[in-house]
Amino acid sequence: MNKITTEKLAVVALGGNAILRGSEEGTIEQQEKNATDTLENLVYLIKDGYNLVITHGNGPQVGNILMRNDAGEQLYKIAPMPLDICVADSQGGIGYMIERMMRNVLKKHGITKNVITLVTLVEVDQNDPAFNNPSKRIGKIYTKEEADQLANDKGWMFKPTTKVPGAFRRVVPSPAPLDIINKELIETLVRAGNIVIAAGGGGIPVYYDEAGEVRTLDAVIDKDMASSLLAANIKADELYILTDVPFIFKDYGLPTQEKLEFLNYADTVKHLENGTFAEGTMEPKIRACLNFIERGGMKSVITEATKLEDRSYGSKITLEYDN
Repeated sequence: MNKITTEKLAVVALGGNAILRGSEEGTIEQQEKNATDTLENLVYLIKDGYNLVITHGNGPQVGNILMRNDAGEQLYKIAPMPLDICVADSQGGIGYMIERMMRNVLKKHGITKNVITLVTLVEVDQNDPAFNNPSKRIGKIYTKEEADQLANDKGWMFKPTTKVPGAFRRVVPSPAPLDIINKELIETLVRAGNIVIAAGGGGIPVYYDEAGEVRTLDAVIDKDMASSLLAANIKADELYILTDVPFIFKDYGLPTQEKLEFLNYADTVKHLENGTFAEGTMEPKIRACLNFIERGGMKSVITEATKLEDRSYGSKITLEYDN
């Protein structure tokens, strides 16, 4: 194993468009190209002395796995796998792809580093209020008749989808992450100079029962919140959340839209309380950044991957705790 380093440590959360973009079919060739293009931008951090943990989303991919699940059950009577196995499948598959592309990018730039993917369990509270209000839409779109039948047969819950009028999608809870299982191992590996891919898709939600055994739940965890917790757990210096916009905006899409380039902790909290950030899109990312700062992080950045070359942070959002 490499000698333990004292370099800066960052967690980089890859957004969905880093791997699969909305207009694409989702072929492996498309996903590999998107991943490579994104990972090229991480070279700037590596050359600047950062050790990296990479996290990633899995929304489109786990949705496809669930649809294959449905098709296999209906057409070939193949026993369907539960949601936790599907999330694990997506973690392994996406992590493997990122690892392979990262190795190729490092070779291109003459950088010698080990890269390892860890399928990551994340502890949640089985009594989290989110279980009383499932809200995260997953899987395929169903007619009302199909949704009613599945609700009766499997106990699933459904909500209307805005994408197709009169159609429904399954919803599951999205509980808050409490602890990253194997966080000590992740920290040891990354501080030894290895690039670690972990907590993919927010991790696999688990809890401990009264006997101390690990149990699973039908739920998904917000990727950015899990990334924030992981960054705090391993005492990272910085958290990067890569998305498809270079800046945070106040009143995004409105005539009053304003770019918010540099923010301290107190101002960000005020904006959050005033409803400045879009709920369900930018707002969860802001909360993840604040949570990291509250737990001792030095800096949170929300930006496009292509902006990482600019080490002056002139084109980035930074959240620094105002002491």
